[in-house]
Amino acid sequence: MPALGHSEHADRPPGPIGRLRARLVGVLRAVPIRWRILSIAALNSAVVVVLVALIWNGSQVLSSAWDDVRQVRESDRILALLESETGRLHNLIHRYINQPSPDLFAEILLLREAVLGTLSNRAAKDPMLSGSVEELERTTERFLNGFGELRSVQATIAKTYEEQVQGPARDMAGLYSIIEGATGHRDALIWPSLGKSREAFTAMLVAANSYYLSQSSGAADDARRHTETIEKTIPVMIDLADNDLQRMALQRLAARTASLREGFAKLSEQLTSRTELLRNTIDASQAEAIGAIDDLSTKMRQREQKAQETFDHTLADISRRVLSIAVIFLGIILTAGVLIALSIRLPLQQIMAAMRAITLGNLDREVQGTKARDEVGAMARAVEVFRENAIAKRETEDELRAAKEKAESALVELNTAQQNLIDAERLAALGGLVAGVAHEVNNPIGISLTVASSFARRTDIFEAQLKGDGGLRRSQLEEFVQSSRDASQQLVANLTRAGELIQSFKQVAVDRSHAERRQFSLSEATDQIIASLRPVLKRSPITLAVDVPEGLLLDGYPGSYGQILTNLFLNAANHAFADGRAGTITISARPRGADDIEIIFADDGAGMTPDVQRQAFDPFFTTRRNEGGTGLGLHIVYNLVTQQLGGRMMLESKLGQGTTFRIIMPRVAKGGAQSTETDGTSQWPNRTMSST
Repeated sequence: MPALGHSEHADRPPGPIGRLRARLVGVLRAVPIRWRILSIAALNSAVVVVLVALIWNGSQVLSSAWDDVRQVRESDRILALLESETGRLHNLIHRYINQPSPDLFAEILLLREAVLGTLSNRAAKDPMLSGSVEELERTTERFLNGFGELRSVQATIAKTYEEQVQGPARDMAGLYSIIEGATGHRDALIWPSLGKSREAFTAMLVAANSYYLSQSSGAADDARRHTETIEKTIPVMIDLADNDLQRMALQRLAARTASLREGFAKLSEQLTSRTELLRNTIDASQAEAIGAIDDLSTKMRQREQKAQETFDHTLADISRRVLSIAVIFLGIILTAGVLIALSIRLPLQQIMAAMRAITLGNLDREVQGTKARDEVGAMARAVEVFRENAIAKRETEDELRAAKEKAESALVELNTAQQNLIDAERLAALGGLVAGVAHEVNNPIGISLTVASSFARRTDIFEAQLKGDGGLRRSQLEEFVQSSRDASQQLVANLTRAGELIQSFKQVAVDRSHAERRQFSLSEATDQIIASLRPVLKRSPITLAVDVPEGLLLDGYPGSYGQILTNLFLNAANHAFADGRAGTITISARPRGADDIEIIFADDGAGMTPDVQRQAFDPFFTTRRNEGGTGLGLHIVYNLVTQQLGGRMMLESKLGQGTTFRIIMPRVAKGGAQSTETDGTSQWPNRTMSST
């Protein structure tokens, strides 16, 4: 019912949109699918190319704007460096003026070179600052030249202070000492004035030094006041002088005081000139340089802001363009993709509907789109061929079903024949065992029969002698007793031997014919099997060496173990020692861990080639098929070991150096009585280990 509904819906006439879509799909189907897909790839590539071009163009503009921003920031860093170096140089000059020292002067010279180097090397090469470097250099030159003038003035001041202030002061100190020395006692009339003058001189020296170091106007006033005090006390001391030495020293003191006053006045003028020079040249030039730098910094910030705005505007414009083009091309790609998808999906839906009808058995419905020249049309034609083949297949199903039934019957017959061959091979060894044991039992029984017949005749003769008239002699009686004893001993020995053979055969036969699971001794089972193989050993020059220790107990299937040894022995006798070749067969066993036992069956016979080793365990593989071999002996051995006993079997052989079978089986068998046969066929071996 759903299939019919879908068919009715598909057969309904399409509307205008459906007809337009069908027309567009028909146009697109004239183009191969690979070209349709490549067209999408071409559109995508065009989008990528356009976007890359836009991004590249925008990146050039952005790079230029960013270069402007970076250059402005670099120029700003140069201006900041100049401002920092100029300010530091200004501070060092002030420190040098207040406290001159060679270290400060050397530092000023180094910083002066740094400022000039920054101007000539970095600022002059900077495209933003190159137009303003000359003004900065002029301002800096005035600043540095002012320092030269200031240093010259400073040298003059130092000389004036040393020669015209410190020199008279030293002379005045000596004169004061002379005056004090010329005064004989402290009660002299000159002494109070001398003390007052000496105190004024000391205070004047302190004020003069303070003024020289700090240019304090208060210190200058104090120095002048104390100088006037000294000058006022000198006439008084001259009037009160006691001797000519005092008067001469006081006159000299008055002259030196006048020189000191003049030198101090000159020092004041020079300090005032230095202050004016420092203010008008150093500070003004530094302020002018800082102002120029600040103006340039302001211009740099404005230019940086403008460059940043250009950068942001360019970035936003590129983003808008890229987004617009991406949206336009995305719409084109989506439209083309939808149309191309419809040109592929709709014909595929028709093919799927045709396939669904074929799978449901509706083979009368024709496949649509077989006349199209694209790949989907080729698929439609293939589906049409498939429909025609399905029609032909339906016509031949009965014939195939009949052939299948015949093949299954033949397979069952083949499996039955194969199982019969395997059973026959299993019983062949038991048949040989019966023949051999019968031959072995014939000897002791035949001897016993001969002894019994002879003993019966002897008994008849003894009975005739006993009933005769001549009587029975003692020697005849002793002879009869002796012969009877010998006969009975021979009978007992031969019948015992026959009984042992029969008992051994009985046990082996029972084990092989009944898949009973029981616990048995590996050495005893091996001895019983070897006993059953003695007839074969007597007919061939094969030496058998057995090394199976006592105490190895197994919980498993002794019949399977016997069949394994028998088949291996017969395989060695027929293949390893063919044509009466002499050799040795070794059977040994040893424990392998706590749970396994390893049995080694080895011969020094002909060995196997690598090709024979690879197929040794395969069913029906034999190298002596022309001589009656079935190829099932080793196959049965492998299945018994791996499936019924749950062990592993490995084959090692070299051509001309013999063959060794290694059997590792658990002390407790893991398989079951019927594990070797599940569906009437033996399992094939999975792997054979061999060495070449």
